[in-house]
Amino acid sequence: MTAGTTGPRPPVDTSRPHPARVYDWLLGGKDNYEVDQKVGETLPEEARGNAARNRAFMHRAAAWLAKNGVDQYLDIGTGIPTEPNLHQVVQAITPTARVVYADNDPIVLRHAEALLTSSPEGDTDFLHADVRQPETILEPAGRLLDFDRPVALSVIALLHFMPDTDDPYGVVRTLVEALAPGSFLLLSHGTADQHPELRQETEAAYKRGAIPLRMRSRAEVEPFFEGLQLVAPGLVFAPGWYQEEPAPVQERSGFYVGVARIP
Repeated sequence: MTAGTTGPRPPVDTSRPHPARVYDWLLGGKDNYEVDQKVGETLPEEARGNAARNRAFMHRAAAWLAKNGVDQYLDIGTGIPTEPNLHQVVQAITPTARVVYADNDPIVLRHAEALLTSSPEGDTDFLHADVRQPETILEPAGRLLDFDRPVALSVIALLHFMPDTDDPYGVVRTLVEALAPGSFLLLSHGTADQHPELRQETEAAYKRGAIPLRMRSRAEVEPFFEGLQLVAPGLVFAPGWYQEEPAPVQERSGFYVGVARIP
C-alpha cells in the first residue's frame, strides 16, 4: 500500500534551516535549501562521515529487528526519505511489516507522499507531528499499529536537537511506556566524546542557523535506556553496533547508538 498521511498540509518555511534538511545535505541529498546548505557547509568535514555511519547503523539494526520477528515500527524524526528507508529494509525481510513515520518538517511530509511506498502486503503511514508532544504521535499511530503487540520505536539522530528544557528523557519515557512488553527502542544520539576538538565548531554552526543542539556524553545518553534490556553489544559508537554482518570499519563516530528490549 502507498503511504498515507495524517493531518493538514503545513507550509514549508524555506527562510530557516531545519535539522532534517541539513541531515539530507550531509548525506548528499538534494531536498534542501540554501539556508540548510549554509549550516552544512560550516560543519566540520567529519559531519558527512558521521551522518553516513549513523544511517548505516539504522539499516543494520532495523534488519536485525525484522529478522527477529518485529513487524511493527514507529519511526520518529524520520527525516527526508533517503533510500533505503526503514520500511524498505524491514519489508524486504518481513513484507507484511507496518511502519508509521513521524516528523515535524513539512517538506518531509511532501516527500513521504511520493517516496514512502509500502510493499503490497505491508503498510506505511506518515504523521506530521512534534515529538515534544508524544500524545499527538501515539494516538494516530495506533490506527495502523497494534500497541498491544511489540513495536520497534526508532528515534534516530533526533534527541540531540532537544535541549534539556524540552525534557527529552520524559518524552522517550512516555513513548516507551505506551509500548507492549517485547517491544524495542532503537536510538542514536549525537556526541562529541570521540570528537572533542570538533565540538565548538559543530555547536557554532548550528547556533548560527538557530537550531538548538545538545550533544550528550555517554553518561547522559545512558538514562534513555533506563529500565530496558540493552541488546549486545550495548551502548556503543555507531560503527560498533552490528550482529551477523561483517564488522564495519571502526572509525571515530559522532553518535552513540543502542537497541534495547522493553521487558
